[in-house]
Amino acid sequence: MGSHGVSIMTWLLKNIVGVSAAAILIVGTVSVFSSRPSDAAGDVQAGKAKAAACVGCHGANGQGVAPNPRLAGLKEDQLIKDLNDYKSGKRDNAIMKGMTSSLSSQDIENLAAYFASLK
Repeated sequence: MGSHGVSIMTWLLKNIVGVSAAAILIVGTVSVFSSRPSDAAGDVQAGKAKAAACVGCHGANGQGVAPNPRLAGLKEDQLIKDLNDYKSGKRDNAIMKGMTSSLSSQDIENLAAYFASLK
């Protein structure tokens, strides 16, 4: 192969590698975004119904009642993490441990979707 053949091979390698890297980047990005907890299948209406138990401490619209924090508008994935941490005991709060102990994973996703939807 002459110098012309080498330049074609170089061009092919650069372009194929570039295309492959772009494809990997796109596929990797799609898989990262599709596996985020914030894409959880939380049902806002089911979360609203379940949130009746939260009103006394966190307000009718999740705005918070001092000294309890606001939940409205927080990120869904953060709410899921926090509720799971209270349920597991990783976060130590006797009231929240009791409130979360009977929640299923779906309940937690629903509550997170509901509070995240509030402004």
